[in-house]
Amino acid sequence: MIQYLKDIWENIQSVFATMGIVDYLDILLLAYLIYKGIKIIKETRAEQLIKGIILLAILFFVVNQFQLKAMKVIIETFLNVGIIAILIVFQPELRRVLEKMGRTTKVKKLALNFESKTDAATADIHNCIEAVCTACEQLSQTATGALIVFERETKLGEQIDTGTIINATPSPELFGNIFFPNTPLHDGAVIIRDSKVYAAGCFLPKPQKEELISKALGSRHRAAIGMSEVSDAVIVVVSEETGTISIAENGSLTRFYNKDTLRKLLTQKLVPEKPESKKLKDKASKKKKKNAPDAKKEQGADK
Repeated sequence: MIQYLKDIWENIQSVFATMGIVDYLDILLLAYLIYKGIKIIKETRAEQLIKGIILLAILFFVVNQFQLKAMKVIIETFLNVGIIAILIVFQPELRRVLEKMGRTTKVKKLALNFESKTDAATADIHNCIEAVCTACEQLSQTATGALIVFERETKLGEQIDTGTIINATPSPELFGNIFFPNTPLHDGAVIIRDSKVYAAGCFLPKPQKEELISKALGSRHRAAIGMSEVSDAVIVVVSEETGTISIAENGSLTRFYNKDTLRKLLTQKLVPEKPESKKLKDKASKKKKKNAPDAKKEQGADK
């Protein structure tokens, strides 16, 4: 056994001795992919499965070393069938992972789409945001529950199919009617597509790790978190218990918004930034960084 370990160590040393820069870059890239893979797995119910696979791999290594033929056949058969079983059982998790990968590759595409928006479309977004903010303020004052989803790059066709198509111009009165207690659509979510109230009474997916969410949060907040985990949507929630306005995005929930702070955040997230204003901001940022050393010198002189 000791000789075997020595041989392994010598092999490792010989490999590192012949490695070049490209090989090190290859290892770094592989390490990064493993890190991202572990991070994604920890966010899903596949974590326990991976632990089981690791234990099975260790068992297979031991069986192979001691030439336990019967056990080897059983484990090999299990692994051959198990791969297909894993793909079937964990299909939702695999889908989420692929969706996340797809969203990260769409960042540049999103920017191009935003820049190509017309002034009329931008005005529609502003009007929609204003209607939502006014409605949320009114619903908050009466502690009327509401769940409003802004669709972005990830299309929400599955959720829309569970509700009722409205395709109406947003207004505080419309939201008030939809979320009025005991009306047919008040328990579901409103989905906004292209600055229109496209559907209402929609069901949203549950969060991946519901047991980790605070018990103080109700079903609307949980649904909002679940929706934000599987899409790039921005979800606004009004609590029917306290009237608190919250926003869910990228699997996290931020709370205690008022009309002004809600408008500011939704504008940042949903309104496309014009190329001219973006260039001006970049120039201002560069100028600020350039002047930073001079400012530090002046502060030192004041001391």
